[in-house]
Amino acid sequence: MLKVILSRLLQTIVVVFLLLTFTFFAVRQIPGNPFATEKATSPEEQAALEAYYGLDKPLFIQYVNYLGNIAQGDFGDSLAMKGRKVSTLISEAFPVSLKLGLISLCLGMGIGIPLGIIAALYHNRWQDYSAMIIAMAGICIVAFVLGPLFQLLIARPLSLLNVAGWNRGSDLLLPSITLCFGVAAYLARLTRGGMLDVLSQDYIRTARAKGVPTLQIITRHALRPALMPAVTFLGPAFASIITGSFVVENIFLVPGMGQHFVLGITSKDYNLVLGLVLFYGILMGIANLLSDIALIFMDPKLRS
Repeated sequence: MLKVILSRLLQTIVVVFLLLTFTFFAVRQIPGNPFATEKATSPEEQAALEAYYGLDKPLFIQYVNYLGNIAQGDFGDSLAMKGRKVSTLISEAFPVSLKLGLISLCLGMGIGIPLGIIAALYHNRWQDYSAMIIAMAGICIVAFVLGPLFQLLIARPLSLLNVAGWNRGSDLLLPSITLCFGVAAYLARLTRGGMLDVLSQDYIRTARAKGVPTLQIITRHALRPALMPAVTFLGPAFASIITGSFVVENIFLVPGMGQHFVLGITSKDYNLVLGLVLFYGILMGIANLLSDIALIFMDPKLRS
């Protein structure tokens, strides 16, 4: 098990390094000047700003200097928000995105896994077809369509829910439901496929022939192996909910990390974009590692 964990950690380090390197050189290709504002900036002022942030040096020197800063835990200063550290911006916004992501993931699991189990138990019946239609709708209808629909059809008629904002506990509801739909849809399909495969095994047929109740067959014999594809998906799903929530966060005006990602791209804030990409890469690696550890505990054959 330790060997597997060390191997995954090494893979994560390599992937994050390559991701950071690619992003560093890619963001430099964005047209425009990060110091351009509505008010004209003189060439002298622009040169002074570039010298202050080290942007006047050759690109490779900037890259080496940035890696040195990262090694010391310094993500640099934001170019768009003067006087603010990128690490400070992330530490302030990440708890909001994490809270939204955890609630969305729990909702997705609570909807998707039971839906997949029901679809498998009633294979090729109306329950199966209905569950898969719902799952397909969850996959096809994207968040930037669901969000405005929920605002118009649910939040607007109900005074208990705000159309947008982050002031009350109820403001969590609509963004979380919007984010959970895609996760629930994939989990339903994966759970259904895994459950159908397990239910066709000989030992399940033997248990049924012996008169073991269906509920006991599911909970004690079928559920754990059937959920392995879903558990494999949960790690990347959790990271993707947090990293991909910037669309939903902007629709519902949630003060999470999404606002900084949009700001970083539109204002050409190199340090902010790099800091977010690095943070997201590490988060994805940790989520995948936890998913692999869960699979090892679920399947003893993976421990060798």
